Formats: sequence, structure tokens, C-alpha cells
Amino acid sequence: MPVSAAALRGLCADEMARNPRGFGSAAWLHEAYLAVPREHFVPDRVWWPAPGEDGRYNLIDRTVRPRAWLKAVYKPGAPLITQLDDGRVPPAGPATGAFTSSISSSGVVVELLRHLAPRPGDRVLEIGTGTGYTTALLAARVGAENVVTVEIDPTLAARATERLAELGVHPLVITGDGEVGHAEGGPYDRIVATASVRRIPPAWLDQLAAGGVLVVPVDSPFAYDLLARLEGDGAGSAAGSFVAQVTFMRVRGQREPVPHTDLGWPAALDPTAWAELTVVAGPMGQRVHPPTPVVP
Repeated sequence: MPVSAAALRGLCADEMARNPRGFGSAAWLHEAYLAVPREHFVPDRVWWPAPGEDGRYNLIDRTVRPRAWLKAVYKPGAPLITQLDDGRVPPAGPATGAFTSSISSSGVVVELLRHLAPRPGDRVLEIGTGTGYTTALLAARVGAENVVTVEIDPTLAARATERLAELGVHPLVITGDGEVGHAEGGPYDRIVATASVRRIPPAWLDQLAAGGVLVVPVDSPFAYDLLARLEGDGAGSAAGSFVAQVTFMRVRGQREPVPHTDLGWPAALDPTAWAELTVVAGPMGQRVHPPTPVVP
């Protein structure tokens, strides 16, 4: 029996609506998810993120296995890898290499945007255009004219621009280093990063409006990233907390490991208590603070 994209999108949305980490009360996000065709942004050839028994990542080719490809697109918890080793590995079959670009799983995209909570008319800066899918969801909420998205890879930026335009969506797509943001379009009410950082770039803080929200995955000492939600003061500083445990690819300029104590993390932390940590970033650097002990 043929499987339609619309039917799978509806089933995926239903599953995320039941998930505590899904749409929640964000009705606009549920509606946008149903309206934006995720499959339109996924390349015909993608790698499955879990290696096979031979240690290689299996390629899912839409022209060869259209049903399997479409079902993978709408599997709520599955990211699909669109690039290995910065594009040096061609999507021609099973392969090995470092993940350098993907379309995040539906569940992760929804959680990211739910915490971002953009409002109609907000100015939004997205770091990491990737396929353009998250960009399209943002445009559905705030208007494409209010979205600036930055992608460091020229090939990915060009493809995303084309795919967005085919749906009549025309944000400003900048090809460049996302760590410097795009000051000309700021200040921004919302800034969201689809790649993780070790240090929150000062440019993002400088370009965040007073009361604006920054949502960014931050490398942690716990072998996974933590999604930080910070509010800006309009003067280059922001403070907030961690809201979810996630895994993202690192921005290219911050791939080299750095001791976490050099990144403002306390020397000893309980990994089960990450939700109690607070984050402050600004001209004086970045600091992660444990909860204040309760004095009896």
C-alpha cells in the first residue's frame, strides 16, 4: 500500500503531541509542522545515523527505496545525516566519517522551537541553515522577511535557498561563519543555533535584544550537549538555564576539545542535576553555576 508524506506527517505529529517533549501548548508549532513538508528539504540520499555491523553508515536512497526513505524522514526520533567529513565523502553508498551536517529529528526540531517560542513579527537569527527545514518552520511563525539564517557551507546554503524558494519562502540566507552572526539584521528578538558550541559566541550576545531569547546547544562534561535557554539584557550579556539533554554537531570553529573548567564549568558536578544549573555569558566570559545550597 502506498504511503503518503501527508499521512506520515500526521502520524508523526500525533506522536509528538503525546510526548512531554513535543509541541506542548505551542499550537502554532503543531500547525506549522503539519503545513511544512519536511520531505521537501531532505536530500534524496542520506545516511542512517546508526552504524551497521560493518561499522559503516547505511545510505538510504530515495530513488531505490522510496518507502524506506519517506518513513525515515518522518521517524520522530531519527536525524538523517546529509554530510560526512565536510562533504569529502560522497553520498554514493555505505560510508564512514564524521557527521558534519544533518536534518535533525522532528522531535529535536520541535523541542528547539518550543523553547525558542518565537512570536509573530519577531526578528529571528538562525545559526546553521542546513537543509532549510527549521528555517521554513520559523518563517511560518514570524514571516520569512523577519528571518536571517547563516550557513557556513556554500553548497548547503545554496540548496537550502533553492528549496525554500520553491515553497515561496524567502528569508535572508547568509553564507558565512555563524559565530559572527549578522549584525546588520539585528538586534534580534530570538536567536537559535542548530549546532552546538563550547563557548557562546560574543557576537550572538551583542546582537540579542533586551529581553530576547537565545536557544543554543552547549557542550557539557556529561558526554552530551545541554540545550541552554538564555535571556539577553541588550548590552552583550545573557543568563538562563539548561532545559533539555540533546546531541548536536559542533560548529566548525569549536570542534577542538577544551577542558570544561576552561569553559566556566565547575570542577565537579552531579550529571543527574543538570537541570538545576544556571548559565551566565557576557563580556566577562561564560560561567555555569551549580544550585545555591539551601541553608537550614
